[in-house]
Amino acid sequence: MTFKTLAAAAVICAAVAAPALAEDLTFTLINNSSVNLNELYVSAHEADTWGDDILGTDVLAAGEQGTVTIADGASVCDYDLRFVAEGGGELTGTQNLCELETFTLHD
Repeated sequence: MTFKTLAAAAVICAAVAAPALAEDLTFTLINNSSVNLNELYVSAHEADTWGDDILGTDVLAAGEQGTVTIADGASVCDYDLRFVAEGGGELTGTQNLCELETFTLHD
C-alpha cells in the first residue's frame, strides 16, 4: 500500500480545550499506517514555504506515536502539514492545531 492512499484514510481526532494563541502547540502524532513516516513539515497556512523537517533524523515507524511541538511563536491556529513516507509518498493537508490533541494516520 502506498502512502498516497493514506490521504483518504487520515483521521483527525480533536479533544480538550485549545491552547492560548502564541503558545507552543503540542499534539500526539499516531502512525497507525503500514508505512514509516520519514519527514514532517509544518507551516502557517498563510506561509509561502515549508518549515524545517520536524522529525529531522528521526523516523516515526508504523505503529508508533510521538509528540509534535510547534514552537514558532505565531498567533495562528491553521497550519499546513506535509507528511513524507518511506519511499517518497506524500500527504498534505491543513489543520487547526489549536483544537488538536491527536492526529492519527491510517491505511
